[in-house]
Amino acid sequence: MSGSTTRRELLGRAGTLVGAVSLSSPAQAASAEAEDYYDKLGVTKIINAAGTYTILTASLMPPQVQAAVAQAAKHPVRLLELQKKSGEYLSQRLRCEAAMVTAGASSALTLGTAACIDVMNQSPIQSVPAKVGELRKNEVILQKAHRYSYDHALENCGARFVEVESLDDYQKAFTERTVMAHFFNAAEGGQIGREDWVRVAHLHGVPCFNDAAADVPPISNLWNYTQMGFDLVTFSGGKGIRGPQNAGLLLGRKDLIAAAAATNNPFDEGVGRGMKVAKEQIVGMIAAVDWFLSQSDEKMEAEFRARADRICAELKGIPTLQSKIVIPPVANHVPHLLLQYDQQRVKIAPLEVAKQLRHGNPSIELNPSTGRREGSAGLPSDENTIVVGVWMLEPGEDVIVGQRLHEVLSAAV
Repeated sequence: MSGSTTRRELLGRAGTLVGAVSLSSPAQAASAEAEDYYDKLGVTKIINAAGTYTILTASLMPPQVQAAVAQAAKHPVRLLELQKKSGEYLSQRLRCEAAMVTAGASSALTLGTAACIDVMNQSPIQSVPAKVGELRKNEVILQKAHRYSYDHALENCGARFVEVESLDDYQKAFTERTVMAHFFNAAEGGQIGREDWVRVAHLHGVPCFNDAAADVPPISNLWNYTQMGFDLVTFSGGKGIRGPQNAGLLLGRKDLIAAAAATNNPFDEGVGRGMKVAKEQIVGMIAAVDWFLSQSDEKMEAEFRARADRICAELKGIPTLQSKIVIPPVANHVPHLLLQYDQQRVKIAPLEVAKQLRHGNPSIELNPSTGRREGSAGLPSDENTIVVGVWMLEPGEDVIVGQRLHEVLSAAV
């Protein structure tokens, strides 16, 4: 062969190459039964009474989303066409100028920041992150109370943080080096609200980004923040939307989404080359959005409360046991069940309860706020509280959780 086709040439001409040999017939593919690789690998399956935590592989996709993923796996397509048309579809459904599927919300934070740096500097995408220090603009303003463990996704672009506290601090923080104002939607502190954050940023001609990764339901949040004026908003795919865990959404201004797409996979010049989202996950994310928009906040909350009630019904007879339902104000805004009891009568600490459920059969994970002074994502908790996340339970698992809790607690009476 005298020459070779580069990746760039293939992208440029949208080639029509196809495989010459099929490794299985359509009949064989249709009759294939999936092997349980968790069992084969010896991986423990769990009942998720915690929530949509990444370390617990987040949410389960509804059956129709799983089916869409499986169907998408059957056919190759041109990735750029799929990215473009999926973005157009999502922007219509989610009432924003433009949209794209990303490799989770963290990927969206990186791609969105890179887009703001590129657009504000009018620079080529090769500048992020290697040459950001050479650019005139590379500063991101955020509230000191909004610093969190995920903001390194912005630093991956070479951005420099400028922290502010008061509204006056914020107004004075804008300089010729400012590229973006970042807002953590679920922050439990901070003096500056969303509307003022957007208003001041736009007075200075600077785009503002809202990280709302875990902040649905309510369903309407999928468009509330872009319509409020945020130029970019991200949501995680594997949380309340119930899509693939390794997918997310970046929504917002058309020029910024276009810049984010230009630095994304499959292009190899930008920061997003390693942030691949497979065709199956793109389709799965769209199917999950369709599923989520077919739900209602009221029906979901009623179901979650019913699950909590079924757990409590299994706990009758445990002395001094008290229960209540709490709904965090922003992130994971769904009913959670809190259980408390007199440890002089029921002689076991909540952390030990969580340990016994984890190591039991079936293995059950309680919310990580259980038995800890600091709650997770706005959940109130302390050393004396069991926290049960009910929204990721599958049918019938609420009763199993209640029964196992009863076994462990009653044994300590």
